[in-house]
Amino acid sequence: MPQHASAKRRMRISERRRAYNRSYKTRMRSMLKKVRSTEDPEKAEKLYRSTVSLLDRLVIKGVVKKNTAANKKSKLARHINKLRQGS
Repeated sequence: MPQHASAKRRMRISERRRAYNRSYKTRMRSMLKKVRSTEDPEKAEKLYRSTVSLLDRLVIKGVVKKNTAANKKSKLARHINKLRQGS
């Protein structure tokens, strides 16, 4: 356990940030799964836009790294392109 007041404060803050980050990451993962499980190209495109928007916000907040978000966006775009070619 921390002894100094500043260390106690840092511990409280980091716990709060950890909770925020966990909720953001959970939301991100569920949105990714939702896009991947969609078979309709138009619906997938709509979900893709909202997912990309979320990923960009998470990069700004520092929850995920820039390259991680870019990788996820790229994979989703490939999935949507496959859906378009199949229909």
